[in-house]
Amino acid sequence: MANLHIGNKLIDFTLPATDGNTYRASNVLKIAKALIVTFTCNHCPYAQAWEGRLIQLIHDYDPQGVHMLAISSNDATKFPADDFEHMTKRAIEKHYVFPYLYDESQDVARAYGAERTPELFIFDATGILRYHGAPDDNYEDEQEVKHHYAREALDAILIDQKVAQPETRPVGCTIKFRV
Repeated sequence: MANLHIGNKLIDFTLPATDGNTYRASNVLKIAKALIVTFTCNHCPYAQAWEGRLIQLIHDYDPQGVHMLAISSNDATKFPADDFEHMTKRAIEKHYVFPYLYDESQDVARAYGAERTPELFIFDATGILRYHGAPDDNYEDEQEVKHHYAREALDAILIDQKVAQPETRPVGCTIKFRV
C-alpha cells in the first residue's frame, strides 16, 4: 500500500542514474509541468511489457514539459539482472529518454510505499500527487488498451483539471526488498 496518497506532496530524493548524473526529484520538478516517478526494473515481464509505452509516453509529453524519473529499487543480490551495470546497459539498449535511477538502499521505494514494477506516481507542477497506479489497463496487449491511465492523468494535469481516475491498482512484479 502506497504511503503517498492523492493530494500529498512529493517526497524528495536524490539518486544516481545510469547516465552518470545524480538527480534530485525537487530539482526536476522545478522545470516540469508534471513529473512521473516510476518504480521499475530490468527483469520483470510486466515492466518489460510497459517499457516501450513509457518511452513513447515521454516522447509524446516531453514537449509539454512532462519529465519522468524511472527508479529501480530491487535487491540486486536476489536479481543480478537489476544491478546498476545491467541497468546502464538496458537504458542504452532501449534508448531510454528519461533518467534511470538506482535506489540501492531501497529508501525511496520504502518512503513512497511502492510495491510493484511498474508503479507510477504522477505529480503536478506544484509537487502534488495527482495519479498513482498502472500505466494503462492492459500490460499484455497494447492494441487492447481501453484506458490509458497515465495519459489521461497527464492530459488533465496539463490543463489544471481534476484527474478522473486518480488511482488504479498497480499491476506487476513485487519490488524485491531486502529483509
